[in-house]
Amino acid sequence: MSTPAHNSRDTQGLNLGFIAGIAAYTMWGFFPFYFKAVQDAGAVEILAHRILWSVPFGFILIAFRRQWPDLRRGLTDRRVLAWLCLSSFVVALNWAVYIWAVQIGEIYQASLGYYINPLVLVVAGMVFFGEKLSRLKLFAVLLATCGVAALAVYGGVFPWISLILAVSFAIYGVVRKRVNIGAIPGLLIETLILLAPAAAYLLLITSKGTSVFGGSEAHLTFLLVMAGPLTVLPLLCFALAAKKLQLATVGILQFIAPTLHFGCALYFGETFTPAHAVCFGCIWIAVALFSYDALRQHAKLSKVAI
Repeated sequence: MSTPAHNSRDTQGLNLGFIAGIAAYTMWGFFPFYFKAVQDAGAVEILAHRILWSVPFGFILIAFRRQWPDLRRGLTDRRVLAWLCLSSFVVALNWAVYIWAVQIGEIYQASLGYYINPLVLVVAGMVFFGEKLSRLKLFAVLLATCGVAALAVYGGVFPWISLILAVSFAIYGVVRKRVNIGAIPGLLIETLILLAPAAAYLLLITSKGTSVFGGSEAHLTFLLVMAGPLTVLPLLCFALAAKKLQLATVGILQFIAPTLHFGCALYFGETFTPAHAVCFGCIWIAVALFSYDALRQHAKLSKVAI
């Protein structure tokens, strides 16, 4: 029988996890404002700085959380390192396309990509891990597909940015699921793998005088350095949320980010066409069905556990 003190600790843990989850997805959701603020740097330079400055902040968090054994194992285990080499490439592609999408005024497509990502993950789970797809989830996936097709055919715009973001992050999720390593140690190793090409690129543009870092606009230099904590801190919050909350709850919270992306697109004045309305209408219904089914399955599992 649970004691009042035990129940109090559980409640505090859930509250902390909920706050951490909201914080993580809210920070990710407002990323368009950051990438708009540093757009003078260009997408590739921003990506390189994001990789570069994530390394020292990653080491700080590893020291704070005392995860040196995890980091050491990841760096010495050839199988883990091989998987992280693949995931580092995929996450770099995802970051680069997202930054570029924001800078060219395609935040709607970025929003769409992260809306459909959980649905792509469901299909990936079925293909790679033999997970069963409920009828409701299958219908949600088909509805989302119809929405994307409507934007491509009726709107005359093939949402390849959305698909690259969704598929690349799904591949990233599949790879990281296969690797037994924590979120922060894994991210640090990924950025260490990417560090050499990122540093080489920054040295190249600095030698050519085309880098904005360290130039006359000091605020840009500061903002580029902040790419490190802005990359690592949301992941730390996410890791805490995933530890404290049920996965079904985390699954619902993840839709905060693309919803905020959608709001950012409206704020920055991107054109919202009838094709967008049809597409997002299908996606939102699919998301609602997906969330309902996830919560229903979680409730069944909870009853079985009791």
